[in-house]
Amino acid sequence: MEIIIQASAEAASVVGARIVAKCVREKPGAVIGLATGGTPVALYRELVRMHREEGLDFSGVKTFNLDEYVGLGPAHPASYRHFMEEHLFAHVNVRRENIHIPDGLAADVPASCASYEEAIRAAGGIDVQLLGIGGDGHIGFNEPSSSLVSRTRIKTLTAQTRRDNARFFEAAEDVPFHVVTMGVGTIMEARQVLLLAFGAGKARAVREAVEGPLSAMVPASVLQMHGSAKVLLDEAAAAELSRSEYYRWVYDHKPVWQRF
Repeated sequence: MEIIIQASAEAASVVGARIVAKCVREKPGAVIGLATGGTPVALYRELVRMHREEGLDFSGVKTFNLDEYVGLGPAHPASYRHFMEEHLFAHVNVRRENIHIPDGLAADVPASCASYEEAIRAAGGIDVQLLGIGGDGHIGFNEPSSSLVSRTRIKTLTAQTRRDNARFFEAAEDVPFHVVTMGVGTIMEARQVLLLAFGAGKARAVREAVEGPLSAMVPASVLQMHGSAKVLLDEAAAAELSRSEYYRWVYDHKPVWQRF
């Protein structure tokens, strides 16, 4: 794990966008795994700026989103397809046929999940996977106790996760109980993982994921076993890390060729 602490969420998001952009420039046909929610919005905003002002080209990029609510179609304002259109897809030159998001309306959910896994394999695997982290340490919608080798599947949301996501719906009772999510094993097969976490509300989960033991009760802790995982934090999210000064030292003294 590489822990990158920045002064603000905006600054950390810019670093994350530079890492994604570097991948796209070096590999125009890159496969990018995308996340939703409030955390990656600033990163997407910076990618849009890079596209408009610097010519960052998404025409060959393939995308795979982490998850989608069961029962929500693409037109629903709280669907993750709608979110991605609003924050990224409508503003860059990604091709429609290269966008992949789990089907929340699939008649046969297990078959749809298996097809999603096959599509990722057929694309050559994910080059960079974006992640947020829940207050309980979940990644994607892999809630505590999720198998650390799990694949794309249906999951039941915890009461806490439903409460956390209620702000995206008109009423709390409208939040679905079920989602389709990439599994932990699927996420771990990405060649590079970027986990973003901002705000004091994520500080405990970050501490447990980064410095705690590997445990299915904190699914994000599995990233300790990943060969190229970067954790991008603002000061508030890093507040409970015991070795934060060490992480800053390492980042500040990287070789020039490793900097973003």
